Amino acid sequence: MRDKKMPLAQLLAARPAVLSSWPTGAEVDLDEAFAWQAKIPAAKRFSTAMRAARDARRVLTQPRAGVALIDEHIRLLKYLETEGEADLLPTTIDAYTRQNRYEEAARGIEKSVNAGTSLLNGFPAVNHGVAGCRRVTDAVSRPVQVRHGTPDARLLAEITLAGGFTSFEGGGISYNIPYTKNVPLAKSLQDWKYVDRLCGLYEERGFPINREPFGPLTGTLVPPCIGHAVAILEGLLALEQGVRSITLGYGQGGNMAQDIAAIATLRELADEYFQDAGFSGYELSIVFHQWMGGFPEDESRAFSIICWGAAVAALSGADKVIVKTPHEAMGIPTKEANAQGLRASRQTVDMLADQPRIETPQVLREKEIIRREVDCLLPRVLALGSGDTAAGAAAAFEAGILDVPFAPSVHTRGKILPMRDNEGCIRIFNPGAVPLDDDIAALHREKLAERARAEGRSVSFQMVTDDIYAVSKGRLVGRPR
Repeated sequence: MRDKKMPLAQLLAARPAVLSSWPTGAEVDLDEAFAWQAKIPAAKRFSTAMRAARDARRVLTQPRAGVALIDEHIRLLKYLETEGEADLLPTTIDAYTRQNRYEEAARGIEKSVNAGTSLLNGFPAVNHGVAGCRRVTDAVSRPVQVRHGTPDARLLAEITLAGGFTSFEGGGISYNIPYTKNVPLAKSLQDWKYVDRLCGLYEERGFPINREPFGPLTGTLVPPCIGHAVAILEGLLALEQGVRSITLGYGQGGNMAQDIAAIATLRELADEYFQDAGFSGYELSIVFHQWMGGFPEDESRAFSIICWGAAVAALSGADKVIVKTPHEAMGIPTKEANAQGLRASRQTVDMLADQPRIETPQVLREKEIIRREVDCLLPRVLALGSGDTAAGAAAAFEAGILDVPFAPSVHTRGKILPMRDNEGCIRIFNPGAVPLDDDIAALHREKLAERARAEGRSVSFQMVTDDIYAVSKGRLVGRPR
């Protein structure tokens, strides 16, 4: 599983089997797809929007959204771009398609037609095919991205890129480890090599496809160094296949100083590791995901969490913010609630647009900690691959050098145990086999002991449980009551 650029002949040889795995694959013709992409104006191209945002130091807003039927999905996206004032639009893919269960997705479409409303939790793009996707992308005036959660996204990528989408989210690690139980990492990395090579082929023909690894991973107390390591690895894997527009992501942790430090270090470290690997001429942007954990049911309280995330996105210098809704605790949000979250976020980031970036002593301290941690991890991972990034990543997860907390996959050890310190920063109580320098590991233990002393209890797993539910109960740190 070499990490060099996949020969075009190898990609072309693999495509017939991928395209024949569902009937709509027959609709994909690469030359015709390139001709369609050539018609897309710059204002609707994701890479152009992300480059402009970074140059202007402006935070773009983007929701999550997707329903089963084409016309309903178009109405949803048009509502979000007009009433929600979204800068960028999503097409969130349904759960059946994410697992390549297209027959069940087809039944979901049929039931949705009969019911007159969506009975799927997203848009089944593979079933709707190239023509259906083009109806969606052609109907709106903003760039549209495919957002999903698919370990094997090859057919989804073929159909949606031919369908006029200009950004594709995910990666072989970030859309495997947090989403599935039994998919071998080597397989998902190989399948995503196909996706990245396909995106690179569009790039070669003059049609940049923005690639965005999923930064938050499990979204639950993920230490910044873990998210950064995975994001940078997936960025490297995309660059190796010819991708040039890369958006790396980070999920809000909750402590403002740590989150601002995380956004800054993600940009800095990615540039360093990309350039050390010999890459240049790429366009790097950063996305901040608003709080991915539990939300309160009360809408007013939910809005405060949304606006807090928007504020951190603005003050950290992120280029894009993925926006939550005041209905997060209630299930799939209405289009009205989605638009409300967007408008609240837009008001917040606009008010903070002229504020200086924050670099307090605490932010600088957290930046140094995150840098040290990532530099403990990534060189080990890359060394394991002996020049093969994908093989190094797979070996690192097998050895526990990389680990993701609370993930369902059997292909991560799940031994790393994070919790918050007394200031709400995410620390590592038990690193498992993750190789932290002794002084960094000691710093984490001391920070957690400091909290334990303040709360009059010992450091224990109960702190983790308390932290997971804290925000939905009105606090960041799960204090004993």
